[in-house]
Amino acid sequence: MWGGKRVSLILPTFNERDSIRRVIEEFQHSGVVDEIVVVNNNAAPGTSAEVAKTCAREVFEPRQGYGAAIRRGFREVDGDLVLVAEPDGTFCGRDVRKLLAYAEDFEVVYGSRTVKELIWEGANMGLFLKWGNYAVAKLMELLFNTTSLTDVGCTLRCIRREALHGLEPLFTVDGSFFGPEMMVLSILRRHKIIQIPVNYTRRVGISSVTGNHWVALGLGLRMIALIFDYRLRSWLAPGCFAGDPEPELAEPLPALDLVLEPYDAEEEKER
Repeated sequence: MWGGKRVSLILPTFNERDSIRRVIEEFQHSGVVDEIVVVNNNAAPGTSAEVAKTCAREVFEPRQGYGAAIRRGFREVDGDLVLVAEPDGTFCGRDVRKLLAYAEDFEVVYGSRTVKELIWEGANMGLFLKWGNYAVAKLMELLFNTTSLTDVGCTLRCIRREALHGLEPLFTVDGSFFGPEMMVLSILRRHKIIQIPVNYTRRVGISSVTGNHWVALGLGLRMIALIFDYRLRSWLAPGCFAGDPEPELAEPLPALDLVLEPYDAEEEKER
């Protein structure tokens, strides 16, 4: 619990068999997470056996893709505050308290892995990935004139339940660039958002995305295309991403007719 609110954590997994148990236990030991849901997205053999040794609940999402797994997780959890992370060992469980502290004032809190002092030795955040994420984040910030953004690829984030309800019908991405779509949509929905620095450590195993620079470059280009697409769509149809309209009154208020009659001075004297 955090401030009387129930906290849920979503962990999508594909190739994190060797780290997932330790990550679950680390987030559990933070003392604030009430519910942990692991979304098995066609994960490596043996992953379910590791999850079974923990307090987490496992669900299965057959549609392949990071976005598909996260969207399934959103439907499964019931917390007032929903956390998302990856169980590859790159994030620190204690950082959830940092995100939750900011969630008291902001509807969506995004993590950033680009602060030099919080990038641990051995972390997969070299020159190419760091400045690539930073550049695309600044492009998003410029095009949407939003709060300071420094990382579009960080998967550690926190969202309030009421904000999530408005975003879920708008999600379209099932793949690895779901994260930037969620960021853009939260901006277009005019949610109060902020991005804060978090620890980023060495990954257990090799990522199928950021482990290959050509794959990462392709993902970055798709992110840029997505950002421009949403910017163009929001210009062409300004109201399509707006918040819910104000509720209409059940019955219209009665109209009052004001009739002005000619002024008669003689009649006024008689009165």
